Amino acid sequence: MSGLPAAIVFAVALNLLLVTRFIYPQWMASGLVSMAFWTGVLAWGFYVVRSFRELPMLITPRTISEQPDRFPEARTAYLQGNWKQAEGLLTGVLAIEPRDPPALLLLTGVYRHTGRLEAAEVLLQEITKLEVTDSWMIEVEAEAQRLKRAIDAFRKASREPEENRQKNRSRAADLTETSGRAA
Repeated sequence: MSGLPAAIVFAVALNLLLVTRFIYPQWMASGLVSMAFWTGVLAWGFYVVRSFRELPMLITPRTISEQPDRFPEARTAYLQGNWKQAEGLLTGVLAIEPRDPPALLLLTGVYRHTGRLEAAEVLLQEITKLEVTDSWMIEVEAEAQRLKRAIDAFRKASREPEENRQKNRSRAADLTETSGRAA
């Protein structure tokens, strides 16, 4: 989407040049039309070369980066239950490659284990929108089921204290009623 405005401007400029060259040549001198055409060709060539240079960074940013791959350390920290360290390492991995499915799934698991269920749910929804996660859909669905169980357990645990308070109130009312009858 970031290249869309430039593409629109380029298309409008090209159409304007074609119209002034072939349909209404009296609008602009032919020398200016030729100069604008060659300036457009040079600009187009510059951006094509620049895009080819940036392409490896877009396709495989981890191999281009000079920073070491911290995902194995993050996975080890996750398996050891060291959630804070795992989260720090995973954010470093995602700073290099923000669309890395294993790192995103592991970060979802860290959020789930640390009780940040809303953040885990939002991240899982974002993961499903990425086309690079198509080969990870089994793992994504498994994490979604684990997250659903965690959310259900949280809701049940938050309802239990209220139910216990209501039961205690009714027991207290029963006891006071019974003690009132006995007296």
